[in-house]
Amino acid sequence: MNKFSIANFKSGSSVHFIGIGGISMSALAEMMLYLGYKVSGSDRSDSEALSKLREKGAEICVGQRKENIKNPDLVCYTAAISEDNPELIRARELNVPVIERAELLGELMTLYKFPLAVAGTHGKTTTTSMLSLILLAAEKDPTILVGGNLPQIEGNYRQGKTDYLVLEACEYVESFLHFHPFLSIITNIEADHLDYFVNLNNIISAFEKFARLNSPLGHIIVCFDDKNIQSIVQNFGKNVVKYGIDAKNCEFVAENIKPNSKKGTNFDVLYMGKPFLSLSLNLSGKHVVYDALACVAAAVSLGIEKEAIKEGLESFTGTKRRFEKLGFFDGVEVVDDYAHHPTEIETTLKSAMEMGYNDVWCIFQPHTYSRTKAFLNEFAEALSLADHVIIADVYPAREKYDGTIHSCDLALLIDKGVYINDFGAIERYIKKNAKKGDLVISMGAGSVTEIGHNLVK
Repeated sequence: MNKFSIANFKSGSSVHFIGIGGISMSALAEMMLYLGYKVSGSDRSDSEALSKLREKGAEICVGQRKENIKNPDLVCYTAAISEDNPELIRARELNVPVIERAELLGELMTLYKFPLAVAGTHGKTTTTSMLSLILLAAEKDPTILVGGNLPQIEGNYRQGKTDYLVLEACEYVESFLHFHPFLSIITNIEADHLDYFVNLNNIISAFEKFARLNSPLGHIIVCFDDKNIQSIVQNFGKNVVKYGIDAKNCEFVAENIKPNSKKGTNFDVLYMGKPFLSLSLNLSGKHVVYDALACVAAAVSLGIEKEAIKEGLESFTGTKRRFEKLGFFDGVEVVDDYAHHPTEIETTLKSAMEMGYNDVWCIFQPHTYSRTKAFLNEFAEALSLADHVIIADVYPAREKYDGTIHSCDLALLIDKGVYINDFGAIERYIKKNAKKGDLVISMGAGSVTEIGHNLVK
């Protein structure tokens, strides 16, 4: 079968998305509707994303059955869809061309002169959001696909009318190797997704391949404080632009980092050793400084004026599920966070512990059995930063329980940790024990977000 090409895919053709409600798939579906294609799709349960797609003209099915495949011209699926999915099987029986989400997104990138891709183990959504706001402030009218809901665009997708496209580049199953970036950002490289990658060296190799996909006319923006990134960019020469806080020989450096009155962060940016810009961000933590610094470097590489850089970054208030403040109950503040890797948990909890709350409560739902097993001790160490830790059952996502790991195993490694297997029971436990002036964080990439929202209702 010939490789799919968006250039040869006629307007008016039909595309069916298996798992259309996912944050990346729903954005892709919207994009295809905008480009003049007929869109249908299915997902396991109804959602706000599906309602939005229906309003825009997509034909949506709740539940995945072979009957949903009505001879479309193309079927798109995600890496989370298993080979025994009835719609995927039916599409192949009918000899309908089948394409993975990342491959379709890679093809759509070819329609833009300036596709900007943000990669890294952590920080992709925040960095993509910040860069998007800079482009909007500079009146570049970009098309945006972000892995979270960004308030300024009222969702995760915005259709622009220029040659600028900004998106996240995920390393899972090496999806980002289908991409064609003009400019790319690599925020950091750590071990993750070990259900697919053999080891850290395998991951580093994938990021090096991704860097090689960058246009020779654009730049590769990298955090040079990251040792694993240092190992892959030695042979890229003048195309590499480095940023950091501690490393030497960086074009962009952050200094004078300190908290501000907004519970955010102030810092100064040096460019080529000279004062360039002073920033006052709405979010706290060293990781936010790194993400903002990456965006400054990318924006300067694109020729964007410093006034637009400052305006864009200082207008960023976060995305949903990234230290998202949900409200209060009985004087207890509730925050929801997507952190599901030990480094992300450590970063989030360190920031929370410095914010002046009495006690910090963390309700953590591990994401996938393979990740929980691979990083069991690292999870325990990171979560131990909180004053109180509640561990919920593992959110399996694409995986099946094999009996080798359980949430109890994690809870037993945390001195202040308890395992509670029911969300309702967790909510009752928190309401009984959390006190005025405390902070409660519902944390994880799965359904744990329901707890935080229920607490403030």
